[in-house]
Amino acid sequence: MFGSTLANNRGNSAASAQLVTPTRFVWPYGGRRVFLSGSFTRWTEHVPMSPLEGCPSVFQVICNLTPGYHQYKFYVDGEWRHDEHQPFVNGNGGVMNTILITLPDMVPTGFSPSSMDVDDFSHRMADPSQDSIPRMSAVDLEMSRHRISVLLSTRTAYELLPESGKVIALDVNLPVKQAFHILYEQGIPLAPLWDFGKGQFVGVLGPLDFILILREVATLKLQLGTHGSNLTEEELETHTIAAWKEGKAHISRQYDGTGRPYPRPLVQVGPYDNLKDVAMKILQNKVAAVPVIYSSLQDESYPQLLHLASLSGILKCICRYFRHSSSSLPILQQPICSIPLGTWVPRIGESSSKPLATLRPHASLGSALSLLVQAEVSAIPVVDDNDSLIDIYSRSDITALAKDKAYAQIHLDDMTVHQALQLGQDASPPYGMFNGQRCQMCLRSDSLGKVIERLANPGVRRLVIVEAGSKRVEGIISLSDVFKFLLGL
Repeated sequence: MFGSTLANNRGNSAASAQLVTPTRFVWPYGGRRVFLSGSFTRWTEHVPMSPLEGCPSVFQVICNLTPGYHQYKFYVDGEWRHDEHQPFVNGNGGVMNTILITLPDMVPTGFSPSSMDVDDFSHRMADPSQDSIPRMSAVDLEMSRHRISVLLSTRTAYELLPESGKVIALDVNLPVKQAFHILYEQGIPLAPLWDFGKGQFVGVLGPLDFILILREVATLKLQLGTHGSNLTEEELETHTIAAWKEGKAHISRQYDGTGRPYPRPLVQVGPYDNLKDVAMKILQNKVAAVPVIYSSLQDESYPQLLHLASLSGILKCICRYFRHSSSSLPILQQPICSIPLGTWVPRIGESSSKPLATLRPHASLGSALSLLVQAEVSAIPVVDDNDSLIDIYSRSDITALAKDKAYAQIHLDDMTVHQALQLGQDASPPYGMFNGQRCQMCLRSDSLGKVIERLANPGVRRLVIVEAGSKRVEGIISLSDVFKFLLGL
């Protein structure tokens, strides 16, 4: 996995007849030359530490220690240092780190052992009763993140382009209704917008736009009563995409220098932008995908739309690169319950700053759409009275209402989530399905590597974590959750 320096029989020369424990010491704070010294070397020998392969700011060495209480310090570039993130004491020699080595049949007294190089993920949602779950090593985490960062920084968006395919763009002067039907018929969740007058791409139309439109129209229908029953189709028929975007900017209070509303500027990337920058743009702007646009001219006129870059495509690149060398990313072996990843149902006595949103099948479609917007999530698990997973309702499911102009015949508060999902079952395979299944699931014991492999499949944007056997929902992991963890955000 990576090179380690083994300091066999250093110090404690009398320990050859005793049982010893190989113990790894880590200095993760950089330096040119780093040494280790301690009570186990009688403070007379400086043991050289070696930088980790692919992570030059982290130094390590492995020493054989006898059972008992030891003190140690690091000698970094001619200066004595201690690690403030590990146990330490004040002594005659100043501040020193401490460690207690015990054998399996020893019971430590008056000392609380602490792992040498383990992050204390105090907010992880792991089951504390599962003592067999390995804890995350800070060195393994930093090394894995470093290698992923190096990979993404040296790969470009050009590598995401498929050998063949099509990318659909919409004219901003199209009626919203027509755009709605195009996305439904093509089985795509979103499309870039082209403005012929400006000769450039100006935005993206996606499921959230349709959700906001239908909610706005539903509000008007309530205000106008039953006489407004045809308002939905009329509004979608006459309102252009450009008019909707301008109205949305007005609602969001986005104005230019003259006081006129202007839509949010297009988030885009070029084919030679590195994949780390692409992922950061997607995460920072909270979008599902970004258009990859190229122009050979200096003034960037006559732009060409090459692709829609998504986190799924970037994750696939990571999987492809490390598939045959997974040992170089130690964190891939960690079970997901042991790392701070995703949104989990709090256990008894726990609190959660970000509660997991769920829906019952009899909940109204209007309440589901409101929850999607308010919780700022792309999908919500649908559960029964025992909290077992039935289905999942996502933003992209809204396009199913284009079938047979259902949007013109329903009231959002009268249609249930179950009926809305039934409506979309006949769609030609909808976005978000993989291997014929809408709900992609995993277990809390699954490794991060297994979860990443599944999320890299086309159409899979999230995994619902369920309890083995009962399918009771325990949490949810999205693509953005994985990238925030891998990039240390």
